[in-house]
Amino acid sequence: GSGKTRVLTQRIVNLIEEGHAFPGEILALTFTNKAAKEMRERVRNALEKMSPDIADEIVLSTFHSAGVKWLRRYGMAIGIPANFSIYDDQDQTTLVKECLKEMGLSDEELSPKFILENFDRLKNEGMNPSEHNFLEIRYPAHREKLKGVAQLFEKRKANAGALDFGDLLLKTYELLEKAPQVKEHMQKTYTYIMVDEYQDTNAVQYKILKLLSDAHQNLFVVGDEDQSIYRWRGADIRNIREFEKDYPTAKIYKLEQNYRSTQNILDVANSVIRHNAQRREKTLFTQASEGSLVEQHTFGTDFEEARWVAKTISSLIREGAAPSDIAILYRGHSLSRLFEDS
Repeated sequence: GSGKTRVLTQRIVNLIEEGHAFPGEILALTFTNKAAKEMRERVRNALEKMSPDIADEIVLSTFHSAGVKWLRRYGMAIGIPANFSIYDDQDQTTLVKECLKEMGLSDEELSPKFILENFDRLKNEGMNPSEHNFLEIRYPAHREKLKGVAQLFEKRKANAGALDFGDLLLKTYELLEKAPQVKEHMQKTYTYIMVDEYQDTNAVQYKILKLLSDAHQNLFVVGDEDQSIYRWRGADIRNIREFEKDYPTAKIYKLEQNYRSTQNILDVANSVIRHNAQRREKTLFTQASEGSLVEQHTFGTDFEEARWVAKTISSLIREGAAPSDIAILYRGHSLSRLFEDS
């Protein structure tokens, strides 16, 4: 709520309005289609007076969508056909089961889900599963056969002219690494590179950005290490913590004014995140009101907690609150049952 995305979109607008960059020279990357769509709308609305279509010339998309575009255009340089198909989760599960069967292994004995999660983890780190022994920790007796499964899995996909979701980033990295003429062309094309939610980047995304920006060192990122919550899907917080080490001439701008929350909520947030290790010191503040005090309640059991929440909601509604104004947030779907029952 401190305007990080607005800073990025406004910078795009300024670069074009002030004549520093043509729209096609700007590459802006984010993590979800929803975020990319929202950013594009903001830029389009701001630039509409110049031209209604100017925003469409900017590459403003998710990392994966950009990867698809680049691989279709330049992928033949590393043997990827322009008309490749993209395997979804079901396609991958079917294929890995076929590979296990061909290697004389049972999908009941060896979990296809676990295998695919490990494939994805390695690809997020910029590594090819067929070249690394990663499954021996859980399945030491099948080490060599499992490496064979990985090699067969990648070979079958290649023969079918297909990529999976993890390949969209891994193969983009390999394209930039192994096809210098493509890398140089893209470096000359995208002279302004920007990334939203940089704390959520993983190792392979970092490597892609490094290769794209090496020539001009013109990389602009927004993010907050205190909001890094996607380690489970490969996000590496070191990318934002060590940004100045990787780019020694970088300038850091702190956005400490919050436009979303009341001061009491920010005081609680500040007191909690102050304990995070290896973080940049910052103190969130707002010009909004202090607002209601934040309450914390502790219970002996999860049943007591759910009953208290239900009674509190009941009281609020009797006092005139609209049910649609009330939210219960929980960490995992398994925790919702008690609240629903109560």
